[in-house]
Amino acid sequence: MFEKFFKLEEHGTNVRTEVIAGITTFMTMVYILAVNPNILEASGMDRGAIITATAVASAIACFCMAAFSNKPFALSAGLGLNAYFAYTVCIGMGYTWQVALTAVFVEGLIFILLSLTNVREAIFNAIPSSLKVAVSVGIGLFITFIGVQNAGLIVDGSTLVTLFGFNASIANGTFTTQGITVILALVGVVITAALLVKGVKGYMLYGILITWAIGIVCQLVGLYVPNPELGFYSVIPTSIFSAPASLAPTFMKLDFAFVTTHVLDFVVVVFAFLFVDVFDTLGTIIGCAAKADMLDENGQLDGIKGVLLADAIGTTVGAMLDTSAVTTFVESSSGISEGGRTGLTSVTTGILFLLALFFSPLFLTIPSFATAPALIVVGFLMMQQVTKIDWNDLTEAIPCFCCITMMGFAYSISDGIAFGIISYTILKLLTGKYKDLNVLLYILSILFVLKYFLI
Repeated sequence: MFEKFFKLEEHGTNVRTEVIAGITTFMTMVYILAVNPNILEASGMDRGAIITATAVASAIACFCMAAFSNKPFALSAGLGLNAYFAYTVCIGMGYTWQVALTAVFVEGLIFILLSLTNVREAIFNAIPSSLKVAVSVGIGLFITFIGVQNAGLIVDGSTLVTLFGFNASIANGTFTTQGITVILALVGVVITAALLVKGVKGYMLYGILITWAIGIVCQLVGLYVPNPELGFYSVIPTSIFSAPASLAPTFMKLDFAFVTTHVLDFVVVVFAFLFVDVFDTLGTIIGCAAKADMLDENGQLDGIKGVLLADAIGTTVGAMLDTSAVTTFVESSSGISEGGRTGLTSVTTGILFLLALFFSPLFLTIPSFATAPALIVVGFLMMQQVTKIDWNDLTEAIPCFCCITMMGFAYSISDGIAFGIISYTILKLLTGKYKDLNVLLYILSILFVLKYFLI
């Protein structure tokens, strides 16, 4: 049955590899079940309903990804978009969460239309091959940055970011809470890297589980001391089972009445959601597809329409359930690194999201220091593609450099793509290589420039 539906042999994989890949992807993104409610709760939404909505919307989107494209990409509520939802639209602009959900719902419908009419596919194909490689490398830098932050190795400082100070943590008495978790994360990187070098199947998943197990031992012997006030929680599950919270407080609570009286304000909110979501999604798909060698010689992805449609439906369904825009997760690359090549990977991840509704105490206990090493190693694997960039052609190399660096430093996939496309268009024009440009690149460059000045 699996072979017939997912064409495993054709993609050079098997059920075991796909299931392990799906579990690995889930383990690296399960944090969203804790983070999304923390963010969206600030808008006044019911926390329990958000957890249930996030899990259900993620599962539906993952199943759609498998059904429409047979690709190993997993989806959930997008970080950044949920912060914009809660802190900018609801708190900053003063709109209700019902209005914000309506904006996400409309955005999803527009996404479905754009996906069915090939507009999003055209944008994907319009991005030059060199920039597609740069996006993949940039995501490698971006996901590594996320990993070292989750590990606690890189923290806020006078230079914006700085290395964690072990001596300071010993002096102020936080070593047994924060300091030891940084060490555990570094140990996890070494373990995961060693398993990778030895060619162990499932190395990413084993790295997470082994690091988590070491953390449990450290807590049992007193080397690690949980301190919830500082954000450091027990890594030992106190319970396993819990009943899912009801969706009733927020289900289908859309406010279309607002649209009829505040059309312009509503359009601005929808456009902001739409713009960031489009290019975050395209960037993630490019990066993950490149990592899995799914792009053809022209940098195009077979089945891209199904991928984009699954993403659009996920956003629409998510808004109806009670969560911000659903998008393809960059953590999908962790499962791809484990060998995931088909929709069975995303189905596995989706099933685990549904199980998480009943076993949330177990899944939410997985510490960030155990999953951070996986992200760091994935970052290394994705950055290897930097050798595919033609560094001798400066009109190609400089935009790639802009894309890679801005993606990491601006902490945004869409901003990295924006700077890459703008610089690519300008350099090609100034050097007389306008034949390398297409109409969509001109349009995208103008839209990106307007976006930075108007939104």
